[in-house]
Amino acid sequence: MAAPLRLLRAVSTCAPCSRRGLSSSAAIRRTFLRYFEERHGHRHVPSSSVRPRGDPSLLFVNAGMNQFKPIFLGTADPRSELVQYRRVVNSQKCVRAGGKHNDLEDVGRDVYHHTFFEMLGNWSFGDYFKEEACHMAWELLTRGYQIPAERLYVTYFRGAPELGLAADDETREIWLSLGVPPSRILPYGLKENFWEMGDTGPCGPCTEIHYDHVGGRNAAALVNQDSPEVVEIWNLVFMQFNREPDGRLRPLPQCHVDTGMGLERLVTVLQGKRSNYSTDLFTPLLGAIERGSQAPPYQGKLGAEDAHHVDMAYRVVADHIRTLSVCIADGVFPGPSGAELVLRRILRRAVRFSSEVLRAPPGLLSSLVPTVVEILGEAYPELEREKSQIMRIVGDSEDAFLASLQRGRRIIDRTVQKGGDSAVFPVGVAWSLYRNLGFPLDLVGLMVEERGLSLDKAALDELAVQEAEMKVRNQQADEAPVRLQLDLHSLAELQRQGVPSTNDAPKYSYTLEADGRYVFVPCQATVLMLYKDQALLTEVPRGQRCAAILDRTCYYAEQGGQSCDVGYFIREGEQDVLFPVESVHVAGGYVVHEITATEPLRVGDGLVLYLDEAQRLACMVKHTATHLLNFALRQVLGEKTTQRGSHVTAERLRLDVSVTGSVTALQLQEVEKLLQNLIARDLEIDAAHVPLPDAGSIRGLRTVDEVYPDPARVVSVGVPVEKLLDPSCHEGLQTSVELCCGTHLHRTGAIEDLVIISEKPLVKGIIRLIAVTGEEARQALETGQVLCREVESMTERMKTRPSVLSDAQQLAKEVGLLIDSVDSAPMPQWQRKELQASLKSLQRSANTTIRKVEERQAMEMVGSLVEKFSPHQPLIVDSVCVESIPVLVKLVNQVCDRRPGAAVMLLSKQSSGKVLCACHVPKGSESGLSAADWAIAVCSIMNGKAGGSVFVANGSGSSESLDEVLRAAVNYAQKKRQDEA
Repeated sequence: MAAPLRLLRAVSTCAPCSRRGLSSSAAIRRTFLRYFEERHGHRHVPSSSVRPRGDPSLLFVNAGMNQFKPIFLGTADPRSELVQYRRVVNSQKCVRAGGKHNDLEDVGRDVYHHTFFEMLGNWSFGDYFKEEACHMAWELLTRGYQIPAERLYVTYFRGAPELGLAADDETREIWLSLGVPPSRILPYGLKENFWEMGDTGPCGPCTEIHYDHVGGRNAAALVNQDSPEVVEIWNLVFMQFNREPDGRLRPLPQCHVDTGMGLERLVTVLQGKRSNYSTDLFTPLLGAIERGSQAPPYQGKLGAEDAHHVDMAYRVVADHIRTLSVCIADGVFPGPSGAELVLRRILRRAVRFSSEVLRAPPGLLSSLVPTVVEILGEAYPELEREKSQIMRIVGDSEDAFLASLQRGRRIIDRTVQKGGDSAVFPVGVAWSLYRNLGFPLDLVGLMVEERGLSLDKAALDELAVQEAEMKVRNQQADEAPVRLQLDLHSLAELQRQGVPSTNDAPKYSYTLEADGRYVFVPCQATVLMLYKDQALLTEVPRGQRCAAILDRTCYYAEQGGQSCDVGYFIREGEQDVLFPVESVHVAGGYVVHEITATEPLRVGDGLVLYLDEAQRLACMVKHTATHLLNFALRQVLGEKTTQRGSHVTAERLRLDVSVTGSVTALQLQEVEKLLQNLIARDLEIDAAHVPLPDAGSIRGLRTVDEVYPDPARVVSVGVPVEKLLDPSCHEGLQTSVELCCGTHLHRTGAIEDLVIISEKPLVKGIIRLIAVTGEEARQALETGQVLCREVESMTERMKTRPSVLSDAQQLAKEVGLLIDSVDSAPMPQWQRKELQASLKSLQRSANTTIRKVEERQAMEMVGSLVEKFSPHQPLIVDSVCVESIPVLVKLVNQVCDRRPGAAVMLLSKQSSGKVLCACHVPKGSESGLSAADWAIAVCSIMNGKAGGSVFVANGSGSSESLDEVLRAAVNYAQKKRQDEA
């Protein structure tokens, strides 16, 4: 029988079809997308990156709706594609690990939790609602996918009278009209059937479709009972309310539909399996794991049956390599914080199970990447593009953690041995493994469990809570004042009243005069609306902080990585009354100016807007310089160099880029030389708004993962945009061409100079560059030259090789201070790297000089000591002047070499009052004297400590006078000899 999709195209109703045509996960995914595209007029929107766009509340995209939040919140740019969406379908890459939705520690313990999964979904943005959504879902499942209707159960919201929420009887009636028996339509409460985006925001009742894997029975009692036999497969959310900050629910201006169905569960149903890991999304990976390891074949065992966690390890590795591959392809690399830290923990969990449980050789994880690409590459082509990058990062990270794993294993074994009969592993050690070596706590628990001990999980949870609270306190201390953010209802009311979007074209209205000055013409505007305390106002009294929405503005709102403009307003005709503008942002096409009303302000007031011109010009310089730096890096480091983020302020610019290896000092120097050439040529910068499809055809165009308006603004250096639009034009490959809404210079010469003053790795494969321009760049160059001369001078001084210890130590101290200066001073990063290498060599030379002077002085001391004591004296106890235990020990050894039969103890008093002690007792001595006991006895007199062996020992203490200590040392040794005799 023909595949279902072909039937959908051929007939006006959804005819039954054979499930044999849907045997592969790829076919199941395609059928879902095409059903909504071809039968119900939905627009297929590709999956967004798993890195959330401009949403700091999320570590990862964890639901299909994340990329559409601006639509739900009413904040979408009216010029962007988002506002055109009415019916949408897609398959979204999702990661649930870390944050509110965290399945990491459940992965491997059962057959259905995953850190990465695909969410199939269809959306209606103010178009169809409950009836159509339920009909589409039921038709696709029962006729398109041919799932027996008698195996399906649906739930609906039973209401919450205490919150004033009525039961969703409308949805119940819809399911009845579709032929679902009343016994299979089940009511549930807020927890199961009322969906909320977060503590605030759009929300509403939902209806879920559940599948009974067994069939032939009434399984209603198993719905929502965490039974593996009856599972939820599709959730249809009807967004009709907004949760206000005070907890109230208000009806939304427009109702929306948001549905989500996990592909993994759907494939399990359609392929007749009970485990997601038994489907073709995972079986090729499980086979590759078996071939690449020393483990027995996967058998699908759980819990106690999986005695050695082998099958759990299979599931962990298969799940985690999918997550790693998808995240790295989207630019999220294992690292030290945020989403990167979560990904590092995922990788380390996979490495541990791979190496310790499956006994796989190093490199197994990276060898699995091509299999992931084979399974998912059709749906997500970026996996194929980034395959070599993924393999390299996974391989390097695996090697690094294997070394840490060995250290952690030794720490655990040593702790277990020291613990004696204790059955509980020390919480402090477990926490240290987690915090310092990056071990996920569940791995620590498993490793401890394998050694017959348990973990105090409550104590660990308490430590985790304390750390989280500390992070929150630190974050709150660093946070800027809360923005006056337009709420959803206010945005809807502005649109209902017909308040037009802000015309912000004047932000680009500035000129470059012949003398090189930029002129920013004040902008005249009218107050259209005022906003304060989540309310639209027509008047704000004196002294109030509020937001002003104007008909037009010359202010740049913070976006695209560029800081917002600041400045002030005046009311027309009132030159002496200033309204300071503290911040500017955009929401739903409205530019929101946060101001302090120094006098009453009303709707209709005419204003004149003045920018802080120095701040704006500085941002323009830095933003244009960022584009040039991005281009120069690609030219020097190669086309694989990709922008991962940027931020521009008046003071400096920051650019994060992905690289394929470490960046050398020579490469950084080449980048700066190229930049200086581009600046010196004073190239003209052209900017033009171009239809998005036309802009996308420009050769050499660079973009980042953002939603761009249509038309989009193209910024080109040295080549007119109109010329770049010619399909035969290749000049864009040899210059900087980017989509950008920021404000830029008209010519590159105003940058004057650019110096990269910092280059640090953020995570494996991504570096962060910080650069300065103009006067700050000149100062950085001068600082570099000064420090270069100081290093050259220090190199010459080192050639003299001081013969006095104090001189050698002073020189070493100066080298250390110079190292600190070079490490911290704002200077060219390429020069810093070169000077750091030179200073490292100088530091080694200084330490060598000190050691040689100490050795020479020690030899002189040895000679004096040997002469002081007669050749046959069995005991040598004296004081010397040295500055460290290692030197004192070496001195004792040299005296012993000259007096092989003597027991030797030397003390050295420091300027701080501390006394160092070292001793040696010859092997074969019949005196009964132990070096360790001797040192302990002497140091205890000085309220100190010591340790060692029978033959050598050392320690320290403190004493006002050494005479008494020396006498005690002699007396102790002589008494031992007498006792033995």
